[in-house]
Amino acid sequence: MLRIITLNLNGIRSAWRRGLLPWLERQDADVVCVQELRADAADLDEQMRSPADLHAFYRHAGRKGYSGVGLWCRRKPDRVVDHLGSTEFDAEGRYLRADFGRLSVVCLYQPSGSSSAERQQAKYRFMALIGPHLKGLAGSDREIIVCGDWNIAHQEIDLRNWRSNRGNSGFLPEERAWVSGLLNEDGWCDVYRRLHPQATGDSYTWWSNRGQAWARNVGWRLDYQLATANIAATARRAAIYKEERFSDHAPLTIDYDYTLATADND
Repeated sequence: MLRIITLNLNGIRSAWRRGLLPWLERQDADVVCVQELRADAADLDEQMRSPADLHAFYRHAGRKGYSGVGLWCRRKPDRVVDHLGSTEFDAEGRYLRADFGRLSVVCLYQPSGSSSAERQQAKYRFMALIGPHLKGLAGSDREIIVCGDWNIAHQEIDLRNWRSNRGNSGFLPEERAWVSGLLNEDGWCDVYRRLHPQATGDSYTWWSNRGQAWARNVGWRLDYQLATANIAATARRAAIYKEERFSDHAPLTIDYDYTLATADND
């Protein structure tokens, strides 16, 4: 069984203080994709450089205390790719890919556009960049799993207050249509939705720190694992962990009936 976890940390040091490492050590994960490190390499202590005895790979943002992604892997990958070839977004640390034999696992952190109109335009630029890249991956001869914080709730069942958010970043018609294109035209499967097609409140992975959003479960489903058809069909279990809070996001864990290989033993 292949266990993959994705989690937006909202700061790796903060998540550590909240007890992420003891939880991680109990998960028996094969690959963990983390987003929003908000830390430079020099900010990481020894545990963060090799959490739970996993191989750790990071793409830090050029701007201090901002963005950044990481991959923690039980088996050392054959290859790690940490860039998209975009000056703008590679500097923000938003993409990391690990290859294991015929399988690639991608960690992705899509920009949020909620802070300003300028950031919403940056989000659209990233979507225009990553969309063709993902389409190319889906059309390759590899199995791909893309994990991350997509900063888009796809359907009405993916957030509590969908009516009042129809004009807000994260639930705009253009954003939702873009996700539909990935799923309906470009060959991707939303693995959680494959296993839980009707889940509403149980599906949320992010809650605002304002008001009583967490206590009242006023959440959004922003964190997905998208996969190519063959490996998506092997998914057996999906779980969102909410007993502890390491971040304003919750970890999404999916188990696949798949044996992880490398080039040496594929």
